[in-house]
Amino acid sequence: MTVQRAPFDRAAHLRDDESILDALRASSDARVVVVREGRARVADGALVTVAPSEVGEGADWGLLGRRRDGTALLLAVLGAETDSIDAAPAESWLGVRDTGGMLDAEDTDLLVTSVALASWLREARFCPTCGAETRVRQGGWSRHCDTCARDLFPRTDPAVIVAVESPDGERLLLGANANWRGRMYSCFAGFVEAGESLETTVHREIEEEAGVLLDDVRYISSQPWPYPRSLMIGFRATASDQRRARPDGEEIIDVRWFTRDEIRSALAGDGPVGLPGPSSIARELIRQWCDERVPSAESGRS
Repeated sequence: MTVQRAPFDRAAHLRDDESILDALRASSDARVVVVREGRARVADGALVTVAPSEVGEGADWGLLGRRRDGTALLLAVLGAETDSIDAAPAESWLGVRDTGGMLDAEDTDLLVTSVALASWLREARFCPTCGAETRVRQGGWSRHCDTCARDLFPRTDPAVIVAVESPDGERLLLGANANWRGRMYSCFAGFVEAGESLETTVHREIEEEAGVLLDDVRYISSQPWPYPRSLMIGFRATASDQRRARPDGEEIIDVRWFTRDEIRSALAGDGPVGLPGPSSIARELIRQWCDERVPSAESGRS
């Protein structure tokens, strides 16, 4: 397995300095990623950063870390109101779904982190135990309730996403979610429930959504997904009997077994169905399965 290092330095050792946000906001060298409503500025294929002095009043602040060149990075979360920062063209404010393949690894990681932390900073203002307003600590990575002394931290909800192949490895099972109205097919996914392991979740979700039992489950990779704060954990699995496949009729309205030729055509945008966009781990799982056989290996097959 390839070890992936963080594209940017989160500089967690700086978070215990209670003055770090004020110090960096006063610095002319720091740069700020501005987020509003789950989107940030993107221009010329890069994430836009601004000086702290360019951010208006009323922002929530957090410490993102440092770029590879050592530049300090802050997060500023704005509300829906327009101000000088918001004067940029609307089409330049993009979310994670909009930027698949557009940004480099460092900017992609920064955008995902910024959107996830921004959501938490705005939503966790009040203590869930006593209802009192909380205050930011650790550079925006925790909140503290002075009334009941509770500390709050950003939560990440684990979810599995699974590419299911036929016993002979020649077909891939994909499902159409009811929300997509049959326009797109994708891998099967679901959140881990209380008391479940990842493997148990994989077996449960596939049986519930597609009626299929699994003989083999293999971890592939993971992807942070900040809607709102999920971690998508990708697996490959082999169906024990492909004839059992059927949709649950509620969340999944159709399931189909696809050949590699059909998947290649869909990846190229030529049908027979739509597939997830390039920013998603679902597309990567589908592409990896497809690329395990070159087209010439399938020539002559019926």
